Amino acid sequence: MSNQTPVGTPLVRELLTAQFPRWAALPLEPVDSSGLVNAVYRLGSDLSVRLPRRPSTADIVHREQAKLEALAPFLPVAVPSVEAIGSPTDAYPGTWSVQRWLTGTHPSPDALADPRGLTMDLAAFVDAFRRIDLPDRAPVYLGERRTRAPMVSLDASTRKAIAELDGLIDTRAAMASWEESLAAPYDGREVWVHSDLTPGNLLVSAEGRLTAVLDFETCGVGDPACDLFPVWHLLPANVHDDFRTALDVDDAMWLRGRGRVLSQAVIVLALHKDTNPALANYALHAVGRVLG
Repeated sequence: MSNQTPVGTPLVRELLTAQFPRWAALPLEPVDSSGLVNAVYRLGSDLSVRLPRRPSTADIVHREQAKLEALAPFLPVAVPSVEAIGSPTDAYPGTWSVQRWLTGTHPSPDALADPRGLTMDLAAFVDAFRRIDLPDRAPVYLGERRTRAPMVSLDASTRKAIAELDGLIDTRAAMASWEESLAAPYDGREVWVHSDLTPGNLLVSAEGRLTAVLDFETCGVGDPACDLFPVWHLLPANVHDDFRTALDVDDAMWLRGRGRVLSQAVIVLALHKDTNPALANYALHAVGRVLG
């Protein structure tokens, strides 16, 4: 990805020393992640440092802090809490944040301790999100709404990505699936959606229950189908009906949700199949679940 700024432990330590000396001596270690948007470091036992890989002086970090503060009281599990926002420097020309560390582990589709319990936890979170009645300000940059954009606006990029994956996936089946989803009716009703409920943004307890949801950068008002991602990214088929029933998902919404997962996965796979094996395998798994 272009315009990325190299981020490492020495830079993060330098930023903390200069701007938040009270935390500068705490242990600091990178959090292993294939994510493309943010570099995350654990700071001591209770904090983390989060730096966008493409620094910006726009108010993205402040907007996310405001969203989190407004949304947290309505949600049934923990969400990030921004403790401080750092200023741009010559070494890192963008805003960054220190957040409260949230306990738990990312769930794995192949090792869910309590699939049914997690299903109901996720449905409760999505339902609570849908019921929020707060204004959603216009996005400050296009990426902030990429995962909740109208389906038709994703068409060209999705078709292009599918074509580029010939030989890696069943492109004929992928195109047929995409076209079926694209044709699914939508009445235009919008609700608050997280729009990226993938395993990397979820934390679960040792017992397998949902404890926290992360990364609210792209959340806002959109198609309710945007929050069906767990169906194809995480949940086994024998609990899909439970999830659908809990959230009153009709066939059209189901198809739109499936299409959104496919679109995101093929675009990620086409872009990163040669450069980010972990992310590519993750996207390939999602494509397989959709087409399966």
